[in-house]
Amino acid sequence: MKQLINNIVFVCAVSLVVTACKRDGLMETVPTSDIPDLSVYSSKEQVLNQVRSLYSSFKNGQFHGGRYLIYNDIRSEEFLNEKTNGVTGLQTWNHTLTNTVAEVNGLWAQGYLAINNCNVFLDGMAEKGSAVVGDSLSKNYLGEARLIRGYAYYCLLQLYARPYWDGNGSKPGLPLRLTGNKLRAEYQLERSSVADIYTQILSDLSFAEANLPRNYSTAELNTTRVHRNTAIALKTRVYMSMQKYADVITEANKIVTATAPFTATTGVANALQPDVTKIYTTYNTTESIFSLPMTSTTGDNPGLQNQLAYYYSPASSLGGVGNGEYCLNPAGIVGNTTAWPATDKRRDLVKVTGTTTKKYWVAKYAAPSPYTDYVPVIRYAEVLLNLAEARVRSTNTVDAQAVALLNAVRNRSDASKTFTVGDFASAADLINALLIQRRIEFVGEGLRSPDLLRLGLPIPAKSSTSSSVPTIAPTNRQYVWPISSTELDLNKLCKDNE
Repeated sequence: MKQLINNIVFVCAVSLVVTACKRDGLMETVPTSDIPDLSVYSSKEQVLNQVRSLYSSFKNGQFHGGRYLIYNDIRSEEFLNEKTNGVTGLQTWNHTLTNTVAEVNGLWAQGYLAINNCNVFLDGMAEKGSAVVGDSLSKNYLGEARLIRGYAYYCLLQLYARPYWDGNGSKPGLPLRLTGNKLRAEYQLERSSVADIYTQILSDLSFAEANLPRNYSTAELNTTRVHRNTAIALKTRVYMSMQKYADVITEANKIVTATAPFTATTGVANALQPDVTKIYTTYNTTESIFSLPMTSTTGDNPGLQNQLAYYYSPASSLGGVGNGEYCLNPAGIVGNTTAWPATDKRRDLVKVTGTTTKKYWVAKYAAPSPYTDYVPVIRYAEVLLNLAEARVRSTNTVDAQAVALLNAVRNRSDASKTFTVGDFASAADLINALLIQRRIEFVGEGLRSPDLLRLGLPIPAKSSTSSSVPTIAPTNRQYVWPISSTELDLNKLCKDNE
């Protein structure tokens, strides 16, 4: 594994070695052995193939196609480890990571490969591709590349760098690479600050917003290919991580109406799906602002031991499709039957096994091997809850619109209780209700650890039958991951987290 990752500089130099074929517009990719040069920008179809390859590296199972979501889930209090398997995230779950472990090196390598693919593409477009496809298409494609690059940097920040609140972004962030790596000498680069990385992320997302299409010709493409609303939605997430709540409100207001039913009135008509369970079977709904499609084609699914269903679904002997690596912690949100009652439709997304000793499993991902469930990146429900929380935090009041947004998300799954402003004695009470809804709504979608870190909250303790994991305070070194040992070996200007 280490030798493979040690070759990342060479891999990055030939990172756009992918051609692609279309299946109803999806970005399926098949690797080739061709070394890319400017000839791959000689026709419009070749340039489009390079665009598709950007999605392919981003959705790799070592990155956002699997392990990025998994690691951000299992390091929180919501999951218990069942297998004590070091290959499937055990050290992430119990907070014993070092620079040399596979999850630290693998995610870093694939994240930077996705970034470098975007950089190589942007370089190629500047040299030749933009002239080939014309100004309008060129802007669209550059917007896609910059959105993927910017969001990949955001993902890496959530694990490898201190949260923005710690020193107002002054702590070490990531090596900020904005051009394609082709030589080992080009690899030497110190870490930019957290604030500088966020500035670049927002620059990429704002460029994408201004240059991406408003929508595509099919619902499938509106889900699996980024558009203007994708950039706006992701900006609400980024600003939440920076605790810049006024900016969250500004962005969300672009795609959320002032009153219920909340919808996007420009671009893709994003809105809540009436039946929450349909999101995970009918993938191309207007709620799914951006999802990563998977198919049974070799190389077009997360691959061995990277799949969400493999981790979260029990074995076939228990009626599941996975390996039962992680069950839900009964002391976590699944055990809160007051906030998450049996009448809530989201309980249908939890599988229960056993009788005397029950176990709870995430059932959002139910496609059997080779595990072709679409992987969610961002849903409209999150934008609504981001807006609600930002309004409460920015005004420190029990904001009426925030209550309405909370009701919109909760009531589509459980109409037994509609909150009123009078139900909350303080802004803190409303924020707590919103955070509980986030835990219920997005369990198994990789948001819990970033939520804890953006708010400076400790990662709670958890206990399984085999071991107990203590609380990880924000001052604990394990609150964020160490830097990849391969990066430290190759890049002598990069320093580890202290």
